[in-house]
Amino acid sequence: MWFVIVFGVLTIIALYGLYLLFRKAGKQGWEAIIPFYREYVLAQLTGRPTWWVILLLIPIVNIFIFYGLYLDLIKSFGKRRFWEHAAAVLFPFVVLPLWGRDPLVTYLGKASTQEFREKYPYQKSVAREWADAIIFATVAATLIRGFLIEAYMIPTGSMERSLLVGDFLFVSKLNYGPRVPMTPIAFPFAHHTMPVTGGKAYSEFIQLSYKRLPGFQKIERNDVVVFNYPMEADEPFNRPVDKRENYIKRAIGIPGDEVEMNKGVVKVNGERGFTNDDFQMAYIVFAEPNGLNPRRLIDLRLELDEINSAPEQGIYLIHMTKKEAEMLKGWSSVKEVKANIFDPEDTAESVQAFPFYENDSIIWNYDNYGPIKVPEKGWTVQLDSLTLPIYKRAITVYEGHVLDEKDDGIYIDGKKIDNYTFEMDYYWMMGDNRHNSLDSRGWGFVPEDHIVGKALFVWMSWDEYGSLFSKIRWNRLFKGIH
Repeated sequence: MWFVIVFGVLTIIALYGLYLLFRKAGKQGWEAIIPFYREYVLAQLTGRPTWWVILLLIPIVNIFIFYGLYLDLIKSFGKRRFWEHAAAVLFPFVVLPLWGRDPLVTYLGKASTQEFREKYPYQKSVAREWADAIIFATVAATLIRGFLIEAYMIPTGSMERSLLVGDFLFVSKLNYGPRVPMTPIAFPFAHHTMPVTGGKAYSEFIQLSYKRLPGFQKIERNDVVVFNYPMEADEPFNRPVDKRENYIKRAIGIPGDEVEMNKGVVKVNGERGFTNDDFQMAYIVFAEPNGLNPRRLIDLRLELDEINSAPEQGIYLIHMTKKEAEMLKGWSSVKEVKANIFDPEDTAESVQAFPFYENDSIIWNYDNYGPIKVPEKGWTVQLDSLTLPIYKRAITVYEGHVLDEKDDGIYIDGKKIDNYTFEMDYYWMMGDNRHNSLDSRGWGFVPEDHIVGKALFVWMSWDEYGSLFSKIRWNRLFKGIH
């Protein structure tokens, strides 16, 4: 609230300065206050085409149009040095009133015209030319990356084989609506950690509430989505929402869906969930001792789990597709291949699934859980011993409430309550590599304010195991993501 009040006061002071400059230029002062009409007048005062005002309706482009007209106005008053432009952008509430009240500052004419440049010639230094170019490129790239589209690389195999390690993607911010930066003070092009030196690449001095601009669509079931990893709200990271690590998974469940898994088969609202031939899962391969050639597995890009394999005993745990499993059955050294599906009664700690509590004497695991209802904004859940472990984190960590369990009941923000109404939509995210994916089965729901964007297509794919001439996977270039 204090930030909104301070910002509002400084904006009024800056508009007052612009009011004075408009009057010096022979216009009515009130014309500086009305959005869109103000930019129309700015175009007239600076000699720019008045139709530029239409471009103000286009997100991101409107930022460049406004500041272009604004800086042209500053030039029209003879302010063309670097520090003057920087001050006009960073501290308009200081310099605009000063210039507006300074009798020596006068309107010289339309700064963007040839006549003005001939009458008031100004030669930029080489350093100034470079500074302008670097600043423009940095601002443009930051805005494009933050509001339009961003490149992303697949670092792990959790989406194999739908997406491969080394795939470079373009992620659209526009599809679901660009998220307004919640931590706006940050080092350009760094996410959460400074390159080379390490340390935080952002400041939490200003923290804005979650807001998202309108998008083209809502998240649809089974979209491949990039989002911030929710667990980095906890120690040791304690990162702001938009500075948490980027993850990519498939949105198996959208708000209001009921998701469950039974012996490795996902069901959504009672129907079998999305699957395709690229989905991987773990298979146990029984072969002769040391019967599988490690180099051959690499050549076939079969993902061997070295920790849980015992080659000297002829036991291998391999993450692969169903088709690849059938292929291995035909190898002479292979005796048996079977899917490594956990039994519902398997309660080993390593396979336990969210929310890690005993329900009717059964602990859910990665192949058997649910049903779980995915919260949607406005949905009210009854809170009891069974539902509270599922939704407590969403209520406290993601929606910021204080929840206490007392002898006489449940208290939220100091009030006794037996139900809770959600303030955000949530999603259930899972990787296509079912048995090698850290996803919602391990940490629960993904809140809507963590959503970054929609994965569109692969623009580059690099195979670290490829030969000199096969490092680039040419068949994956510009491949759409489904």
